[in-house]
Amino acid sequence: MTAATVSLTVADRVATIRLDRPPMNALDTAVQDRLGELAAEVSGREDVRAVVITGGEKVFAAGADIKEMREMDQVAMVARGRDLQASFSALARIPKPVVAAVNGYALGGGCELALCADFRIAAEDARLGQPEILLGLIPGAGGTQRLARLVGPSKAKDLIFTGRQVRAEEALAMGLVDRVVPAAEVYEQAHSWAARLAAGPAIALRAAKESIDAGLEVDIDSGLAIERTWFAALFGTEDRTIGMRSFVEDGPGKANFR
Repeated sequence: MTAATVSLTVADRVATIRLDRPPMNALDTAVQDRLGELAAEVSGREDVRAVVITGGEKVFAAGADIKEMREMDQVAMVARGRDLQASFSALARIPKPVVAAVNGYALGGGCELALCADFRIAAEDARLGQPEILLGLIPGAGGTQRLARLVGPSKAKDLIFTGRQVRAEEALAMGLVDRVVPAAEVYEQAHSWAARLAAGPAIALRAAKESIDAGLEVDIDSGLAIERTWFAALFGTEDRTIGMRSFVEDGPGKANFR
């Protein structure tokens, strides 16, 4: 497996992480590790202000490489499971806006990959689900945790207990995806959404993402403390000065952040 199986390109301050392992973008260990490496890279690159994760025009990712997993015993998976979750957590913790452009199937690990994004744009023909139960397993890359936090425990249990797939419109209704568009427009709209945010105040966007994500893991008072700390810290940034000056002099929404 080569690094080319998962590529990284940057245009207009937006990084695109693209899976390219035909025919179904199965997530074997090499792909999983590469995703973690690229998450670390885009997190640290100053020329990257937002990220799109995509699998291409036909399929996002149809899940783990079952042939590879079949050869693993419990001891091997105890070790591998930690690395798998670490790679997906690295994607979820990218301190920049991340959007998943979901065409075709996003099943199992593919659905869990989409869950690592902040926003999900799906094609009209997309199908999402967590079918691990049909293999006698449960999701192992964050599905039981991120899915429940996103759509609520009852809907998460429905998908995980049954292993059923949902079409794009049902996924939209339950909050699993945020927008449904024609298949030919998925990547374009995802990149447009990311590019708009890439022009915003980078540190404030990081503060907003970390405050929301970290706040969901703690009680309300602790969450408010996280928010209060970031809110005060932003008063030391140049973008805050630019934003307030622009608001007073030119009106809202016209600031050119640096």
